[in-house]
Amino acid sequence: MESCETATCAVRPRVSEGPRELGGMSSRLSLSLSRLEAEIDRCRAECQWDRIPTLVDQLAAARFHEEDDYGLLLQAEALLEDCLLENVALLRNSTPLSEHTQPKLAQAKGHLSSLLSRGRLGPHYLNEALLLLAKVHYTQGHYRDAQGMCARAGIEEFTQAEQPIYRLRLLAEAFVIKGLSLDHQAVSAASRVRLSEREEECLSCYLQACDTALLFLQELDKAVCTTSNKTAKSSVSASPVEVDPGYFLQAALQSAYLCLLQRGHLVQGTNQLRQVLRVVESRGSQNVRKTVARRLAEVLLSSVSEESYWGPLSPSPPNWLHKDGATHPKDAIYPSSRPPQYYSTEGAFCPQDVVEEAVLLLLITESMASGEAVISRTPEHKEAREASIHDASSVYDLLSIGMARRGQYAMLSECLERAMKFSFSEFHLWYQLGLSLMASGKNEGAVSVLKECARMKPQDPTPPLLAAKVCINQLHWLDEAEALAKGVVALGEGAEESLARAHLTIGLCYSLQASDVMLKGERDEFNRRALHALKTAHAIDPQDPQIALYLALQLALVRQVSAAMEPLQLALNLRNDDLHSLHLLVLLLSAQKHYQHALDTLNLTLSQYHDNFNLLFTKVKLEEALFGPAVALQTCKEMLHLWQNRYDYARLSETDDSSSIPPPEPGPLSRKPSGLHLTLPDFQETETGSQSAPSLAVSRLEQAMSEVSAISSTQRHGPAHIWTTLERIWLQAGELFMADGRLKEAQFCVQEAGSLFPTSHSVLLLRGRLAECRGNDTEAKSLYDEALAINPTGHHILIHLGKLLVRMGRVGLGEKVLREAVQTHSLAHEAWSGLGEALQSHGGNQAPDCFLTALELESSCPIRPFTIIPREL
Repeated sequence: MESCETATCAVRPRVSEGPRELGGMSSRLSLSLSRLEAEIDRCRAECQWDRIPTLVDQLAAARFHEEDDYGLLLQAEALLEDCLLENVALLRNSTPLSEHTQPKLAQAKGHLSSLLSRGRLGPHYLNEALLLLAKVHYTQGHYRDAQGMCARAGIEEFTQAEQPIYRLRLLAEAFVIKGLSLDHQAVSAASRVRLSEREEECLSCYLQACDTALLFLQELDKAVCTTSNKTAKSSVSASPVEVDPGYFLQAALQSAYLCLLQRGHLVQGTNQLRQVLRVVESRGSQNVRKTVARRLAEVLLSSVSEESYWGPLSPSPPNWLHKDGATHPKDAIYPSSRPPQYYSTEGAFCPQDVVEEAVLLLLITESMASGEAVISRTPEHKEAREASIHDASSVYDLLSIGMARRGQYAMLSECLERAMKFSFSEFHLWYQLGLSLMASGKNEGAVSVLKECARMKPQDPTPPLLAAKVCINQLHWLDEAEALAKGVVALGEGAEESLARAHLTIGLCYSLQASDVMLKGERDEFNRRALHALKTAHAIDPQDPQIALYLALQLALVRQVSAAMEPLQLALNLRNDDLHSLHLLVLLLSAQKHYQHALDTLNLTLSQYHDNFNLLFTKVKLEEALFGPAVALQTCKEMLHLWQNRYDYARLSETDDSSSIPPPEPGPLSRKPSGLHLTLPDFQETETGSQSAPSLAVSRLEQAMSEVSAISSTQRHGPAHIWTTLERIWLQAGELFMADGRLKEAQFCVQEAGSLFPTSHSVLLLRGRLAECRGNDTEAKSLYDEALAINPTGHHILIHLGKLLVRMGRVGLGEKVLREAVQTHSLAHEAWSGLGEALQSHGGNQAPDCFLTALELESSCPIRPFTIIPREL
C-alpha cells in the first residue's frame, strides 16, 4: 500500500490502511479504473501518443490490469505510432522499415510478439494486438503476413456491433492494410480469374476502410464536442485537440477513389469522390475534404466533357458504367454495414455543367487553402510553408483552367490576389496573377506584377517581354517598354530565342516614338534607331515573320518603298496568310501607283478576312481612285450592313440565372436585332416621281433623323472601338458624297457620325469641309478651330485650315499654319503643296522647292497611311 500512498495521479484516490475503509476502497478503485480507462481510450482515439506512457505508469502504480498485458499493449501501440509518424515519407514511397534502423519499431514488435505468446489478453485486446502486428508486418514489407494477421483478427466481424471510437480507427486501418497487402502481392499472369477476384476484394476493403474512417472521424467529433461542453459548464478551459490522421488513416480515406480511378473506372471514381464530400463534415475531415474536392475538380476538368457530364444527384450513365465494366455502382455492390452520416440532398443546390461543379469545388478549396496557409517565414515553419504553397498552387492551377474556359479572368485575378499574402517570392503564383491581370484587362497591375516576376527571376526573359507587350499594346508606355526590353538585351546569349524579340520590342518603341514627336530632327533620329533595332532583330532571327513584317513596315514609314518589298516578301513566304503582311503589300502597291494590282490583292485578302473593316476602308479608297466615288459608296453600304450584322445596339434582355458561375464574358454586343436599319441616304431628284425633290428630301431626312435620335437615346454597350468604327464608316461615306457633289447626303452622314461622338475632331473637320463646299468660309474656319482645339496635332485639320486662310486672304497666318502642318507630318504631300501655294501667293522664292517636295512625296504616298498597320507585339 506504500506505493498507493505515494502516487500523485489526480484520478486515483488515496487508499487508507484502516480496516473501516476497506468497503469504500473497492468502489473508489472501480471508479478510478473506469476514469483511467476512459482517458486512455480518449487518447488512443485522438492519437495523443505522447500521453500514453504516463497513463501506463498510472495503471502500474494503481496496480490495475496486473493480471493481463494491457499496459504492454499500450506501450507497443505508442511506440509503433511514434515510429510511423517519424517515417511518413518512407511509407508514402512504399519503402519498408527495418528493425535495425528503427528501434521503436523493434521494441513495438517485441512487445506485441511477447504478449501474443503469453496469451494473457482478453479477446478484444487480443484482436487489437493482431491488428497492430499486421501494421508492423506491412511497414516491414511482409505483406502476406500482414494479410494473415488481418484474417486471424477477423476484421469483417468487427462491423457487426458497436465499437469504441479508437477501435473504429483500428478497423479502418486494418481494412486498408489488407487491401494494400493484397495489391502488393504478385499474381501469376495466367490466373486472370484470381486476379479479378483479388481486385474486387481489394476494392471491397478500400470502400469499407473509407466508410469506417469517415465514421470514426464523425464519432470522434461528437465525443470531443461532448467533452468540450462538459468542461465549459464546469468552467475549465480545454481547447480541442486537432487529430493528425496519420498515414494509414489517410490511406483509408483515399484508397477507394484512387483505386477506381487508376483502374479506369471514371464514373465509379467520380461518384466515390462525390460521396466522400456528401458525408457530414467533422473536425478531422477538413483536410481530407480539401484533397478530395481538388481531386474531383481535376477529374472533371481533365476527363469529363460538357456533353457526357452527369450531375451529383443524377444516376450514373449506363453507357459509362458499361465502359467501366460494371452494371451497378460500387456502393450498391459493397454496402457498408455501418455507413457514416450523409447530408440530406433535399433542396440542395446541384451544378448544371462540368465547369460549374469544378469551379465551385475549387473556390471552396481555395478558400480553405488560403485560410490555412502558413505565413510565418521562420526556419522551423519552412516545411509546412512549402507544403501549403504546393497545395495552394495546385488549386490555383486548376482554377486557371476552369475559369479560362468561362473567360472569367477577372474573378481568377481576384482569387490569385488573395494568395499574395502567403506567396512572397513565389514566382509561379505571381506569374499566374500577372497573366490573369493581362487577360482581364487590368494592364497597370499586370505590368507591376510582371516586373516583380522579373525581379524574382532576373535570368528569365519572358516576364519583362510580357510586361513590355502590355506597355506597347495597351498602355503606350513606350519608355517603360524600352527599358524592359533593354534589360532582356543585357542578358545577351542568356536570353536565347527571346533576344530577337527584345530587339523587335525596342524597334517598335522607337518607331512609335517617331510617330509621337513633333520635331522633324527627333522624328528622324527615332526612325533611324527603329530601323537599326529591327535590322538587328532580323539578323538574329531571319525566320521570324513578325520581325520581317515590322522591318518592312519601318522601311515603308520612311518611304523606302522598294526596299520594303524584300523583307515583306520574306514575311509572306514564312506566313502567307498573315493579315497585316497582306495589307502592307496592298499599301506598298498603292504607293507605287499600281492601284489595280493593289485592289486585286486586296480582294484576295478579303476572301480570307471578309469582315475586316480596316481592309474594307482601304478598298473604298482604291475603288474611289480607280472607279470614282459612286462605286466606293457601294462598299460603304456593305460595311454598314456588316457592322449591323456583327454589332447591334440591343443586348439580350433574358439571361440564364440558373448557373452560379457567370457565363463566358460576353462579346462586345449581342446579336439580337434592334429593328434599326443602317443604310446610306439617297436624296437625288427622281426623273418621274410625282413628289417634288425638296419634299422628298425633307421626308427622308426626317425619317433618318428619327433613327438617329433612336441611336442617341439607346445606351451604347461594348468597347468604344465598335462605335468608332461606325463613326468612321459614316465619315467615309460623307467624304465620298462630297466628292460626288451630293452635299445633302454628305450632311446626313455627318449628322449620323455626330450623333455618336458630337465632339469628335473628325466630325468637326468634315463639317468644316462641308461648310467650305457650300461657301460658308467663316463657319468652316470656326469648325476647323474647334477641331484643332481638340486635336492640336491633326495635320489634316492644319492643312484645310491653312488653305482656307490663304484663300480668305490671310496668307501670313495660313502660311504659319501650313508650316506647322509640315512640321507635324513632314511626309504629307498635301501640306507641302499647300505651303507652296501660300508662298507663291506672296512671291516667296521657296515655293518651287515645296512643290517639288510635294511631287516627290506624292509619288511614294500610299492610298492610306502606312500607320494603319498596327505596331503591336
